[in-house]
Amino acid sequence: MDQRQEHKIEALSEWLESLKITEEASQASTEYTDEISIAAVNKNNIQAEISKSMVPDLEWFDGDRTKFKDWWRRIRLFLKSNRIIETDSKITVILACLRGDVAGIYVQKKLNELDKETETQDWDEFIWEIKTTFSNKSKVVDAKWKIEMFKQEKKHIVDFMIEFEALAIKADIDDLHAIFLLKQNVQMDIIKTILGYPPIVAPETLKEWKVAITSVGQVIRILRSRQEGHRQ
Repeated sequence: MDQRQEHKIEALSEWLESLKITEEASQASTEYTDEISIAAVNKNNIQAEISKSMVPDLEWFDGDRTKFKDWWRRIRLFLKSNRIIETDSKITVILACLRGDVAGIYVQKKLNELDKETETQDWDEFIWEIKTTFSNKSKVVDAKWKIEMFKQEKKHIVDFMIEFEALAIKADIDDLHAIFLLKQNVQMDIIKTILGYPPIVAPETLKEWKVAITSVGQVIRILRSRQEGHRQ
């Protein structure tokens, strides 16, 4: 064999050896990458488990507004730690945690709405609705509704005024609206008597209206009692 052929054979052998080394390195790299991927998945799973273990189990919410803030914080942590992202899934979890008279009525209302709708619920709209319904701030809404409907009817005027003032504070209404409601909801004969006052002594401020209504109401009550006594 001449020298040129020997060089060709050596070169071919070296090239084949380099291919073998390259294949082994590639295989080793793939195995290493797979190990890293598996380790990353395991790490993520461990972190997820740790995250879940740090969040207490969900509790029932019965509509008690004083407990809503803490319960809502727990709900948010639960959704995050369990990676519940889809809007419908989040709403379902929340509704499943509501029970009792007030909360139960709300759940039934939402279920009826969900049965009719085919599109995905709006998350921001749902948050606004549930906070408005159950947060402490909704007490103001309740008070405003109650004071609008609160009429004296057969109540003693003193008792009525005490309840009215308490509702007015809770509803956070201004003086002008309070005067309007008193004119609307106090017995008509009391209001007619006050409206018949001469302009110089007619009440203007809320305080003056309260004094006038209480005084006239008590006088009218006394006069009615006397009339009933004479009839007997």
